[in-house]
Amino acid sequence: MDSEIERLALQALNDLSLQPKGRRVIIGIAGVPGSGKTTLAANVAAKINNLYSTAKDAQISDHDLAVAIPMDGFHYSRAHLAAMPNAEEAIHRRGAAFTFDGYGFLNLIESLRAQAHQTMYAPSFGHEIKDPVPNSIPIPPESLIVLIEGNYCALDREPWRQAASLMTRLWYADTPAEVTHPRLAKRHLESGIVGDEKEAWERATGTDERNARDIRENLLRVDEVIKPW
Repeated sequence: MDSEIERLALQALNDLSLQPKGRRVIIGIAGVPGSGKTTLAANVAAKINNLYSTAKDAQISDHDLAVAIPMDGFHYSRAHLAAMPNAEEAIHRRGAAFTFDGYGFLNLIESLRAQAHQTMYAPSFGHEIKDPVPNSIPIPPESLIVLIEGNYCALDREPWRQAASLMTRLWYADTPAEVTHPRLAKRHLESGIVGDEKEAWERATGTDERNARDIRENLLRVDEVIKPW
């Protein structure tokens, strides 16, 4: 996988070299829950920063050239879900595409596409409060390669489709259910959102798998299919 990470990092740096000065490269990394998107984004960002910092023509900066941003911050809050007309379904299916602020995500991508003059902020997800935290991830103007990872980065449905069309590249982390289900069950158990192992498996193979099918069956054409597992 190390050679694949380096190849993707070099590709991103080459994409940046082709951009007008001050324009960002935006890479969307889609995949089903538990596919390894977060790790992939972090590893590629770290490799880009390492390669850039050792390049002879690198400009010294206090900020990283590449940053990884999770889509998790665009979850609707629990209060918002509870106020939806289909509140019971929304709360039960939290993590489905309709339980995310898709237009807020689109607005971020549109802003990132603009000239990088000032620091922008993306939301994060506070696992301790189980809700999004607005404006908590800074994206400085020096960070010209942005890797955004999330389930619906390449979903063939609006507004996700429009957001995807603004990205420089789309990647898909292709990981099978026999790998994702155990990961998700372990994650749910460790985070405390389920009471026992049985409930963790039911969530991984139920709600999570339903979302995974939506992602697989409605996937836009992507530039890279990566097997990070």
